Amino acid sequence: MKTKLFYIYIPLLLCLSINAKAQNQISGMIRDSKNGEPLHVASIYIPDLKIGTISNVAGEYLLRNVQSGTYLIEISLIGYRSIAERIRIEGVSKHDFSLTPTSYELDEVMLTGVATATKKRENPIPVSILNKNELLQSASSNIIDAISELPGISQITVGPSISKPIVRGLGYNRVIVMNDGVRQEGQQWFDEFGIEIDENSVNKVEVLKGPASLRYGSDAMAGVINFLSPTTMAEGNVKGNLAGNFQTNNGLINGSVNLAGNNKGFSWDLLYTGMLAHNYKNKYDGYVWNSGYSENNLKGIFGINKEWGFSHLILSMFNLKLGIVEGLRDSATGNFERHLLASDDTDSLAIAPSDEYKKYNNYPIIHQHVRHYKAVLDNSFVMGTGRLNLRLGLQLNYRQEANDITKGDIYNNYFFLRTLNYDAQYILPEKNKWEVSFGVNGMQQASEDRGIVFVLPEYDLFDIGAFAIAKKTFDKLTITGGLRVDSRTLHGKDLFVDTMGIRLSKPDNYSVHRFTDYHSNFSGFSGSIGFAYDLSQTFYIKANLARGFRAPTAAESGQNGIHDGTPFYEIGEHNLKPENSLQVDATLGLNADDISAELNVFNNKVNNYIFPVKLESVFGGDSIREDNVAGFSGPTFKYIAGDANLSGGELMLDIHPHTISFFNFESAFSMVRAIQLHQDASTKYLPYTPPDKWQSKIKFVAKKLDGIFQNSYISFGVDHYFTQDKIYYQFGNETVTPGYTLINVGIGSEIHSAKGNVCSIYLVGNNLADVAYQSNMSRLKYTDTNNVTGRIGIYNMGRNISLKVLLPLDFKKQ
Repeated sequence: MKTKLFYIYIPLLLCLSINAKAQNQISGMIRDSKNGEPLHVASIYIPDLKIGTISNVAGEYLLRNVQSGTYLIEISLIGYRSIAERIRIEGVSKHDFSLTPTSYELDEVMLTGVATATKKRENPIPVSILNKNELLQSASSNIIDAISELPGISQITVGPSISKPIVRGLGYNRVIVMNDGVRQEGQQWFDEFGIEIDENSVNKVEVLKGPASLRYGSDAMAGVINFLSPTTMAEGNVKGNLAGNFQTNNGLINGSVNLAGNNKGFSWDLLYTGMLAHNYKNKYDGYVWNSGYSENNLKGIFGINKEWGFSHLILSMFNLKLGIVEGLRDSATGNFERHLLASDDTDSLAIAPSDEYKKYNNYPIIHQHVRHYKAVLDNSFVMGTGRLNLRLGLQLNYRQEANDITKGDIYNNYFFLRTLNYDAQYILPEKNKWEVSFGVNGMQQASEDRGIVFVLPEYDLFDIGAFAIAKKTFDKLTITGGLRVDSRTLHGKDLFVDTMGIRLSKPDNYSVHRFTDYHSNFSGFSGSIGFAYDLSQTFYIKANLARGFRAPTAAESGQNGIHDGTPFYEIGEHNLKPENSLQVDATLGLNADDISAELNVFNNKVNNYIFPVKLESVFGGDSIREDNVAGFSGPTFKYIAGDANLSGGELMLDIHPHTISFFNFESAFSMVRAIQLHQDASTKYLPYTPPDKWQSKIKFVAKKLDGIFQNSYISFGVDHYFTQDKIYYQFGNETVTPGYTLINVGIGSEIHSAKGNVCSIYLVGNNLADVAYQSNMSRLKYTDTNNVTGRIGIYNMGRNISLKVLLPLDFKKQ
């Protein structure tokens, strides 16, 4: 496959038509709209070309090596409302901008699911955006935890280190996570497999809430979460920063070092992150045994930007080690237990030692080691009168888990996944306000099981999709639509084991056929059509109709045995059909000087929705099967398909009076109703559906205080999660979850001297009332009962205070 991609890539480079015309550039002045003063260090950025600059002390900017064309240019500065304007650049262009002081963002720019950079207001599909400043002002245990505060977004968790995103009630392989321009592939089919992304490497998060199969193919049924890296450094600058974060609950220590620069179009951006955390605690459980974790991550971006386009090489390494919380308890004391090797070499249990709860890098036998290596070559070339975007990626994912003390500190489960991503898109030049693009993308995967416990078959996968997207802009109306066709092949491989469960190279008279060889072919089409219309300068409406597509995973089609970490014997079905969805979205929005609001509603009908169902014995009761590899038996579940319907929406309100510029009030409510059609009451609701969520925050901001403190803020927030009683209760796997309320406070500021910004400090307190609660999305809710208190399961994190310090370093200024 590597050779094929090489032979595709080289001819494309050779056939490029690179114009050696006179240099195109844009320059101008950036001022404060109220007093007319020039603004220093304002950012001017063209997302489609990945080039930008900053204004000097006189407010002047100059951006060279710009390809001729029409682009959306984003101008931003902390403490001011960002703006975005579409401007034609050809030859020497001049354009001035004015920014308005405010903490509220209006013209947010998005890159996810669109051909070129687009204003959020012009996109018919609902989008939530989280910028770097908002990430700094939050306290989270990982990057998914940070974005779960967004309306319509939630997370499946297994302790503080494992989080999986849920978009409007759907997750796992129904949500695509993008990072560095390619879909992140880390065997996301299992609860205990989180997302391998360093939170310090993320500059911005865009969450597309709705089917995005049109651009990304299979699995984007619920939406796309796109983690964007920092923008390219302005030419002539070399800058860096030192960042540190300490959290009180689990003693988290997170430190990062970053250095970035740009010399005559050659740019680089280097980042190292180290993180340590011991066990977390809450009011009811105290410290939770084996919930600590550590990370060591590296990332480098190397690129060149010229008039012919750009070429960026992105290299990253994610290295996570974490304990796995089992929640085993001593029946007499209710204390957590740990595994010990008895004198006869059998697995025994003893109370976990109290002096080890706050130890760092303390991993008993039950732990995971996750490594993810990635290389992405991201290119954009002038080709004829248009532009060719070409992106190639290679990902190597290693997931190891040690969970049997009788076998020593070895990894019983050892999954390896190699993914090759490819994406080619040609963007035609804008003409008569038409923007048209077309392309192909997909991936090739090879999965290996290098462990001694076999959960699903090894497999090879290849998919390809062709798409076309068009956008037409009128005076107040923007119409966007497109079509796509997809094809995916999946080859599950044979596996033979002996009576002890040991892999055999070939079968014999006593072998067990653990997995059978099978081939599955899936195809489907996706489409989307929608509009955004400005009723006036204040009010706007949007609507979108989209069809999504998802092919079954290897886990759903090929499993045969005890699902590790559960007592359930799961059987895949080779003949499953792809899921298809049809979703309708509608939006009513308001944007005024003092207030903004948006109401999003949706209805998503999913055909062939895949889920496991418990099998009954012909003799009555559960069907019990024995797994000779796992060494025990359990009730049997088999994957089948039915129909599902999800509906709901989000309501967001932001009050920011321009006459009281220091005051900001935000409130949001989100809900989803997820049901399986044609089912009885016990199986009517989809399992682990997020509860209704209401969030409110009051924020006071000050642009300058005595000249030393700038862009200061203090915030008070309340998050209320309603009772979730709409559950899948047939098998007793899910129980009603009571509602709970969390109180959060934040304060922060930049500290300046005569020479500029010295540092930024952010102090955040989450769950200040130290409420003991269980999220219905937490798998730890269903661990052992504490016989002393009668409480079932483990509770979420208690009070947590986070201190972040950011030290900017300027080595060379423009």
